[in-house]
Amino acid sequence: MRSLLYLCTALGVIALAAWAYRENHMTQQAMNERRALEREIATLSEAISIQKAEWAYLNRPDRLRDLVDVNFATLKLVPITAAHFGEIGQVVYPLPVSRADISDSIEVYGAVEHLFAPADPLPTDLEEQLP
Repeated sequence: MRSLLYLCTALGVIALAAWAYRENHMTQQAMNERRALEREIATLSEAISIQKAEWAYLNRPDRLRDLVDVNFATLKLVPITAAHFGEIGQVVYPLPVSRADISDSIEVYGAVEHLFAPADPLPTDLEEQLP
């Protein structure tokens, strides 16, 4: 009986050791993936900041003005002035829609009358039939 207890204990220790080794391995793998993702995020953040700097450099007003002058024949871009905008009187607004007075009542006949009428007329002596 004692040898069976020793055998079960040894098997339990071996099973727990295998489980602990597997959990340790999975934890190390997850930590390595986290580090790789952090490196990728840092690389992408750096690339984004470089692209923002390049965008700011390319959108300098003096550079854009020179590009407009060079490509005027094709683009025909001119500076925006007040003449490019319309006046408020030129805006076409939709006509107001007349609305019916809400206090007016509407009589409904025909198709909906059967919804409110009972299907079979109730007997007049209904109270006498009930126990």
